[in-house]
Amino acid sequence: MSRKKKQPGNAPDFVNRKARHNYEITETLECGIVLVGTEVKSVRGGRVSLAEGYVRVSDHPLGLWLHGVHIGEYAPAGPSRQHRTTAVRSLLAHKREIRKLHTKSIIKGVTIVPLKMYFNSDGRVKVLIGLGTGKKRHDKRQDLRKREAQRDIERAMRRN
Repeated sequence: MSRKKKQPGNAPDFVNRKARHNYEITETLECGIVLVGTEVKSVRGGRVSLAEGYVRVSDHPLGLWLHGVHIGEYAPAGPSRQHRTTAVRSLLAHKREIRKLHTKSIIKGVTIVPLKMYFNSDGRVKVLIGLGTGKKRHDKRQDLRKREAQRDIERAMRRN
């Protein structure tokens, strides 16, 4: 018996824009995530907020844990089958990748943040996490100036 693969179709991508604004991202890693059925349906329905999320590495047992990400309730499931909206969720990655992230995240001022949540071609939910160093206020202003200058250049190019 062959099983049909679920096509992502119009499945949404959720981007944590706040993370790129507050952190200088140096490395990224694509991870799987452990979800229950109602969580997957809520993600398909677009009920996700990554803005407050962060990732912690646990030593024993070695693993990545996603904290602070809000996945809304799936209304058709009813009250008895609902998941916790801000539960700590396990991320799936190879041990060598987890160790590498752990050694780099020990440094003061470095944190691991979720950047994006999306469906891959197999219909599985993936999370892109990044190793980020906190930006200072002047760094944020400088980035804003660069973006505005780039927009001005593009506007001038379109006119001519």
